[in-house]
Amino acid sequence: MKCRRISLESNVEKYEVGKGMEDGFELWADVVTKEWIVADTLVKVTRDSGMIMCPYIMHRRGRTFLREGDYIITDSDGTKHCAARTRSSPGIRRWSERAINASM
Repeated sequence: MKCRRISLESNVEKYEVGKGMEDGFELWADVVTKEWIVADTLVKVTRDSGMIMCPYIMHRRGRTFLREGDYIITDSDGTKHCAARTRSSPGIRRWSERAINASM
C-alpha cells in the first residue's frame, strides 16, 4: 500500500534539564538493569537525595529515555517524539514567524 503523510506543524526544542520538558523520571539503576538500551549517553539528573534519575517522554509506544543533545518534537496534536541532531534533517523544515503568519 502506498500513502501520503500529511504535514504537521511541530514545535522542536532542544532538551534542557529543569525546564519541565520531560514527562517523568526513572531511577538510573532501574534503567540500566531493567531496560534493554545502551546507557552511555543518557541524560542523568542527580536529586538532592543523591539519587540519579533519567528523564523520559511518553508516546503511544511507551517511553523514550532522553540522551545528551536530544530534541523533543511536539506535534500540533500534542504527541511527542524524540530526535537526535544530525547534520541534515530533511524531514524538518524550520519556519520563520513571518512565513507562519503569512500562511494564516
